[in-house]
Amino acid sequence: MGTFKTFYIDTKDRLFAYLIRMTGDYQLSSDVLQESFVRFLSHYGPDERSVALLYKIARNALTDCRRRSQREITEVHEVVDERNVENDYAIKESYQKVLDAMMRLDETEREILSLSVTTDFSYRDIAGITGISETNVRVRIHRARLKLKTMLHMGKGETLP
Repeated sequence: MGTFKTFYIDTKDRLFAYLIRMTGDYQLSSDVLQESFVRFLSHYGPDERSVALLYKIARNALTDCRRRSQREITEVHEVVDERNVENDYAIKESYQKVLDAMMRLDETEREILSLSVTTDFSYRDIAGITGISETNVRVRIHRARLKLKTMLHMGKGETLP
């Protein structure tokens, strides 16, 4: 069994990607990421390695943070590498379009789709994290993917039927 540091290194990027998809806010995601690991370590100790448990803690930390601050969702700000500005801009623009579309999904759809895309969790794991039945998770992920695909092919001002 590896160290907690190894566990942290192996999970932090995927957890951060999940949080950024859930919030669209870089700073908030960073704060919740840090809070999640602190809670995980303080409640379960350095020997626990459950990724699903970490995501459940992160989900709860995000809910707590939203209750406390009632912040508005802001755009993600990234540092652009000057050597390849055009390519970086295109990537950032595409990423921002996906984030904008994700933010237009309802919170449950966004959450389960983020868990599905960001992690290698099974539908059963996602059901355990979210408290939704495994069958319902399957259906909602499928519907969320279809909605997201439709939104990405529509103009920004249009809405879904």
